[in-house]
Amino acid sequence: MEKEITLNQDELIEYVKDEVKVYDILEISYNRIFLPTEVIDVEYYVDENDVESLNLALQIKGELLNDTVQLDLVEIKEEVVEVRHIKNEDDLTVIVVEDV
Repeated sequence: MEKEITLNQDELIEYVKDEVKVYDILEISYNRIFLPTEVIDVEYYVDENDVESLNLALQIKGELLNDTVQLDLVEIKEEVVEVRHIKNEDDLTVIVVEDV
């Protein structure tokens, strides 16, 4: 089942923090980059200066590149255009990110 939702940048952070689990597939489109990945780890924290961070450890699922990267979604949230979240083969959520 495919569904499409529209979220602002802060709602995107909350969605990923609450809904994305290890082994889910995230296809992130940001700043002219398309990044098909499998989630290895999701870590949310706030440091001593109240700076929020949502670190994603991701395995890139490309034809030529299959590397592991770490991405702080909070740092790039203003550049994210769309995220496709696949929980299993039948459950796809397309998240369109609107500017605030």
